[in-house]
Amino acid sequence: MKLQFMHGLIIGLIISYIAFSLNSHILNWFIQWTIPYNSNVENTSEQGSASFRSMDDNHVHNDDDSVAQKLQQKVRVLVAVMTATANLQTKAQVVKDTWARHCSKIIFFSTKENKAFPTVRLNVREGRDHLTAKTMAGFDYMYEHHYNDFDWFMKADDDTYVIMENLRYFLSSQNFREPVFFGHHFVQFVKQGYNSGGAGYVLSKEAIRRISQRGNNSKCNEDGKYEDIDIGRCLENLGVRLANSTDALGRNRFHVFTPSTHLKGQYPKWFYRYDARGGAKGIESMSDYSISFHHITPKQMMEFEFFIYHVRPYGIYNGEQKLNIKNNKIDQK
Repeated sequence: MKLQFMHGLIIGLIISYIAFSLNSHILNWFIQWTIPYNSNVENTSEQGSASFRSMDDNHVHNDDDSVAQKLQQKVRVLVAVMTATANLQTKAQVVKDTWARHCSKIIFFSTKENKAFPTVRLNVREGRDHLTAKTMAGFDYMYEHHYNDFDWFMKADDDTYVIMENLRYFLSSQNFREPVFFGHHFVQFVKQGYNSGGAGYVLSKEAIRRISQRGNNSKCNEDGKYEDIDIGRCLENLGVRLANSTDALGRNRFHVFTPSTHLKGQYPKWFYRYDARGGAKGIESMSDYSISFHHITPKQMMEFEFFIYHVRPYGIYNGEQKLNIKNNKIDQK
């Protein structure tokens, strides 16, 4: 009996090892051959990241992306990802290898230089107690170096997944000359509310101008650990309006949690108090043109990329929906 048990244990270990090796090999193959090299990542260090270089897979899908390409030329968005040295080779690397490749330009902000990964170093202290200072410094950098090149400026975390095509579609109906910002609307602490930091939020050209020319005054906290609240209060004090980002059916586009959390409505208690829509849940609460999700692990990020851009249900052809709202009417453009 003992001998049979040992044989079974050994065989089980061998099978587990083979399965793990195959799984790792397949995952590495997917990353290596479906994710092209990034040329849109800002790098202020001498040496760039050892990113994956690969073949283009357009010959497999033959997608007509002409509408998305036109929007990319028309809607100029600069994305900033806040990261840390400890996350560069894990979270930040996977962001760079997945949704970052759909950006016109993306900047990874950190507080330390790293020759193995392209980052812009911000002269602030690292840690959760200094998230506000880090974000403010990031906005200042974007304003100083890229204000004339872009019309919209997005801040995201290294565990945020962003669908850039949907972001550009949403912004195509908005006016970047107005002092506005968009995201997932929370209603606590600030009169007009504020946008969740984890879900990512977008500032218009006029909004980033105002926050970057704030000067030394009492309207804005320069440091703190509640970055999204501090930024929201600062923007309100500077006359920047928190504008609606839901679609024409009233569904959220920016999401604070993973898709499964929103689908099941398994929210922490605080969320029901904070959320402007009272913790709406289920598929009817999530836009077909959702823009972002938060608390996404590196593994989930690769799965998102695969399912969004590679999997196709045979025989189903999705037509474009008109889900933008402009001047209180559905934008038919």
